[in-house]
Amino acid sequence: MATLADAISEWLRERVSDARADGVAVGLSGGIDSAVVVALAARALGPERVTPVIMPANSQTEDLEDARLVARSVGIDALEIELSSAFQTMIETLPSGTDLAVANIKPRLRMITLYHIANTNNLMVVGTGNKSELLVGYFTKYGDGGVDLLPLGSLYKHQVRDLARALGIPDRIIQRPPSAGLWAGQTDEEEMGLTYEELDGIIDGLERGDTSGFDHETVRRVEQMISRSAHKRALPPVFTLSKPVSMLEMA
Repeated sequence: MATLADAISEWLRERVSDARADGVAVGLSGGIDSAVVVALAARALGPERVTPVIMPANSQTEDLEDARLVARSVGIDALEIELSSAFQTMIETLPSGTDLAVANIKPRLRMITLYHIANTNNLMVVGTGNKSELLVGYFTKYGDGGVDLLPLGSLYKHQVRDLARALGIPDRIIQRPPSAGLWAGQTDEEEMGLTYEELDGIIDGLERGDTSGFDHETVRRVEQMISRSAHKRALPPVFTLSKPVSMLEMA
């Protein structure tokens, strides 16, 4: 009987084949999502066609250790590209910004790095976002959201955990508190203000049309997060002329 891992692996194979790409590049953070994506990509294409890239940028030591652990567990040598100096240069070059604007430089530098590697080696960039994060916009636009493929985009966070167990991802990675690594001590749940269990349940309830088991204000906040982040999940709107340019004044 086909498994979820089989279905996603086949989907990845088809997308890479359709693009006539030689393989994929994946940012490897040490978190559960990137671990699952690397394991699925290796299952789909073979380890030799998967390039995991570890990209520390003033990162915590444990993040680097966990990323290396994931690479070893899948049996792939990961590239390690140190982005701390590039991150510092950007901070010193740009006008001063908010803490969040500065933190978002990191995923955008990683996006540039992944596409440099992908363009050079005819690879596709595979993202690690899951359904829970994508729907509420918990990702950086043109950062970790700047990818070619999203194999986990239909899976809730708890489903990613189940898949990680089935794929044999190390328990240390599965149990690790989810974090985007934007600053020291940062966790996804603390930043969002609710747990993934709550978020998954509310999103599922919204899709079923029944959120009766959840706090009304929390449901309302999730709905607002989904609405406000809609632009992050869509291509940029294109202005459409209602009349030929020749029939309109320029100013």
